[in-house]
Amino acid sequence: MTFDCADPRSLSIFWNATLGYEFPAPPPGFASWDAFSETLPPDLQNSASASEDPAGAGPRLFFQRVPEGKTAKNRVHLDVRAAPGLQGDERMAALEAESERLVGLGATRVRRHEPGPPMDAGHIVMQDPEGNEFCLD
Repeated sequence: MTFDCADPRSLSIFWNATLGYEFPAPPPGFASWDAFSETLPPDLQNSASASEDPAGAGPRLFFQRVPEGKTAKNRVHLDVRAAPGLQGDERMAALEAESERLVGLGATRVRRHEPGPPMDAGHIVMQDPEGNEFCLD
């Protein structure tokens, strides 16, 4: 899954903290991605970043710098499973707690949807630090 963004490294740090992901190993011969980045021309530094599920089960996220800003609502978004197996008030309390944690990491809370038929157990719409929508589900 690829994100167009202004600051790939910062956005990947946010998603690493949100999902429990990690940066992939740096290129051979480099102790860190920062050390690798320092070898690049200034215009290529922080032009891309990636995040991976350390268990290898979730999708890889790729972040690429683009010159234009976000202009419209996402047509595709991530649902972050923050309350699997929970229902009712217990579910919504878990979503609220996760929303507060992510706001502390730089996310923006957009709105809360109360549980309702037929398929909505309740969720919270959020935006990452660059305005990409996602749901706490």
